[in-house]
Amino acid sequence: MIAALAHFVIATISSLGYAGIAVLMALESACIPLPSEVILPFAGYLVSTGRFDLWLVAIVGALGCNIGSTVAYAVGYAGGRPLVERFGRYVLLDEAELTRVEGFFGRYGSVTVLVSRMLPVVRTYIALPAGMARMNFWKFQAYTFIGSLPWCLVLAYVGFRLGKAWETNKRLHAVMHDFTIATVAVLAVLIVWYGVRIWRGRAQRSA
Repeated sequence: MIAALAHFVIATISSLGYAGIAVLMALESACIPLPSEVILPFAGYLVSTGRFDLWLVAIVGALGCNIGSTVAYAVGYAGGRPLVERFGRYVLLDEAELTRVEGFFGRYGSVTVLVSRMLPVVRTYIALPAGMARMNFWKFQAYTFIGSLPWCLVLAYVGFRLGKAWETNKRLHAVMHDFTIATVAVLAVLIVWYGVRIWRGRAQRSA
């Protein structure tokens, strides 16, 4: 599954170019667990090869965030908390996580959308409580784009710098090898945890 995910990300960007970046970032921002930490660094690596432009990668990625976040916003707006509670488990969002994200939004208001777009995990789900709270749609769009742009730019730049150093820095090869092993281990644990949670949920409903 992990290999399939990485292959999907690489194949999508390689085949569709900038459109592939937008599609993947839209999926990630629509609460689908596709890590932007994989999508954008690979796009940044392609910047180092001359295929992409760094700023265009960041802008297209941020626009993709707006597209996906609009879907999540609409779900929160139309269905509210009951709909999110019913289907959230399928995108790794449980009630405790939803409550935490709602708490951020309730405490800091609409500016939470701006800040949260630059934070891991929370950024993926913040559009849901924004929709549930009926946040002004155009302010939501502006805050989402402004908050997403630096996130996309930084991650793409990391990929760009790694790509530039890849052929000349042997130490980088060793570090990335260890990092890959650690990432695979963490993803494996998350996949097992997700499967167990789904199984337990079904068992509780059938009991």
